[in-house]
Amino acid sequence: MPGLHINDHQMRLYMSYRQTLSPEAAAAKAGFSTASAYRIEADPRLPSQKAAPRDRRRPDPLAPYWEGEIVPILEAAPGIRAIGVLAELRRRHPELNPNIRRTLERRIRAWRALEGPEQDVIFRQEHEPGRQGLSDFTDTSALGITIAGQPFDHRLYHFRLAFSGFEHAHVVLGGESFVALAEGLQNALWALGGVPKEHRSDSLSAAFRNLDANAQEDLTARYAALMRHYGMAPSRNNAGIAHENGAIESAHGHLKQALEDALLLRGTRDFAGLDAYRGFVDEIVGRRNANSRKRIELERGTLGKLPPRRTADFEEKVIPVTSSGGFILRRVFYTVPSRLIGHRLRVRIFDDRLECFLGATQVVVLPRGRPVSDTKGGHVVDYRHVIHALRRKPMALRCLVYRDRLFPRPEYKRAFEAMTERGDDRHACKVTVELLALAHERACEAELAHVIGADLDAGRLPDLAALRARFRPEEATIPSVAVELAPLGVYDELAAIEIIAANSNEEIAA
Repeated sequence: MPGLHINDHQMRLYMSYRQTLSPEAAAAKAGFSTASAYRIEADPRLPSQKAAPRDRRRPDPLAPYWEGEIVPILEAAPGIRAIGVLAELRRRHPELNPNIRRTLERRIRAWRALEGPEQDVIFRQEHEPGRQGLSDFTDTSALGITIAGQPFDHRLYHFRLAFSGFEHAHVVLGGESFVALAEGLQNALWALGGVPKEHRSDSLSAAFRNLDANAQEDLTARYAALMRHYGMAPSRNNAGIAHENGAIESAHGHLKQALEDALLLRGTRDFAGLDAYRGFVDEIVGRRNANSRKRIELERGTLGKLPPRRTADFEEKVIPVTSSGGFILRRVFYTVPSRLIGHRLRVRIFDDRLECFLGATQVVVLPRGRPVSDTKGGHVVDYRHVIHALRRKPMALRCLVYRDRLFPRPEYKRAFEAMTERGDDRHACKVTVELLALAHERACEAELAHVIGADLDAGRLPDLAALRARFRPEEATIPSVAVELAPLGVYDELAAIEIIAANSNEEIAA
């Protein structure tokens, strides 16, 4: 049509029709004139190939600075951003217009493509079934999980098969430790029902950080023993090169996004307890595995057999129980029953708990504690362990080192503080200790805390006598049992019956 330029599409359409039609007919179908058809016959190049390159419309604003200033900056600092280069140029030349940012970005991008340094190349891998399983830890603080209303600081141990995508996630309360790795890995393998040929992880720098040479050597030996037990070849990616572990690094984001979606649908991020949250994570991981069940079943047939039993997934320490009614382990004080004072306990250290043995007998299981900070330790206190001794010395509560950790519920602490504000520390200590003793002896910790909280909300202090009466054991009446004695003649009849039965048996045998 007059006034319109022929484009590449019309040109290709014309050449297609021209294979069977005359120039006039092909031009009519392509939408241009016969004269244009004859020009195309003489010069069959596409219109885009005939267009001359457009010259610059305005002077190059970077010409005065490119060779003398910008290129030396790029060569000296290859990773610098264009915005950083622009900021330096404007510092040197305040009159420079900041609107040249996009021009600078295009020029730098083109320079790096032609003359910049070589970049790292990612080599895509083809994974064979049963070959490789990968382990890593991932931070989950962004999920905002709470347990019983309290923020829950944790991370996830994540295992994945490279071929089928089978996943297993284990909630870890501490950091990236060997104990967490051993427990999570073994849980994954036994849930999978087989063992891959190779186990790949990162450098586990968090597990080795701040350890001396002997501790690092011990940790390496334990990891090697774990791999030998399951017949897996250990391998690690280079430190700081996350994409070498890409088969699981990318899966971290997908798993956390699936957890985030499930939490949004759930309507709350609070869980009643740790077991409830672990069950939630297991359910989400199970759904993801169900989507890959065909590939998982295919890979299961190529996995190695599991050993007859699990190996140790804990550390073990022998620690004495001091006269303070507990022991200190890794800057955390733990209370134990006072009858263990003076004994040496063999403590198995798991990620979330401590199992304490006296000889071969397990005497107590304690939740794993963590130091408050780098300069302040922590306390794991069970008031039941010390309440009998505290009743004899109630004033010890006033300046007790772990007083705040002694109270099992906030209501007990509120009661102590409310009574202390009245100015009688002795009375406050005695009543608080008796309240704890009442909670222990009558097994009414939660119910008693609820009553104490209601009294405090109403502006009343706890009435110890009334609380003892309220939670006293129910009086049970002793039933009256009437015993009737059988006549002595009955025993003679029983003896006669036994004699007759014996004689009958002898006759049958004869």
